[in-house]
Amino acid sequence: MADRAESRADLRKRLVAAAADLLVAQGRDAVTTRAVSTAAGVQPPTIYRLFGDMDGLLAATAADGFTRYLKQKSSRAPSADPVDDLRAGWDMHIEFGLGNPAHYLLMYGQPQPGGESEAAKEAHRLLREILERVARAGRLTVPVERAAQMVHGAGMGVTFALLALKPEERDLGVSAQTREAIIAAITTEADTDDLPGDPGSAREARRRVLALRSILDDMPATYTPGERMILEELLDRAGLDPAEE
Repeated sequence: MADRAESRADLRKRLVAAAADLLVAQGRDAVTTRAVSTAAGVQPPTIYRLFGDMDGLLAATAADGFTRYLKQKSSRAPSADPVDDLRAGWDMHIEFGLGNPAHYLLMYGQPQPGGESEAAKEAHRLLREILERVARAGRLTVPVERAAQMVHGAGMGVTFALLALKPEERDLGVSAQTREAIIAAITTEADTDDLPGDPGSAREARRRVLALRSILDDMPATYTPGERMILEELLDRAGLDPAEE
């Protein structure tokens, strides 16, 4: 039984590899049942037996691309500066997209609510992890989830915009400038001295609220579960800019 299970896993890997090769070499339209089964040396019904349909195989191929991306991303040890890590993560995302355009388009080209693969969820978790470190350092000025959506959305937009150009026409300065604009929009220096009435004082207050929110898990169990839930809700609301709600 173990041999059969292993054989099934190996067959799945072979089909995903065949689909990935076709995707890279010829694009999405080349990834057909006949082409993949021929490249993998199996009968077409095998695809349906293992993946349900071609959408299932494409989802597995996208997940394979994510897995390789995550392996690259998670191999980098955190630095002392979480904002620098955020920059590095942005650059890695753009680099992966430009280096693996077929996989990137398959992974991000048709986003569906609730349709994320486990690998996509893991990528989002890693981004949140970096942003939570930024918050703990007292440098995040918007809630973690909003910051994650801003970084992810901007990064995707830049990647798609660059992929739409010929390689020789791509200006990577667009990526760097957009990255810095997003970082400026969601972070601040840790040691700010905004005074009451100064334009930055509300931003500074939100920064401190978000820093407090980020360390609740490290605090002693002072509150009941109900009190903790209320405290988290109040801090989340206090961390939002009323003009942006």
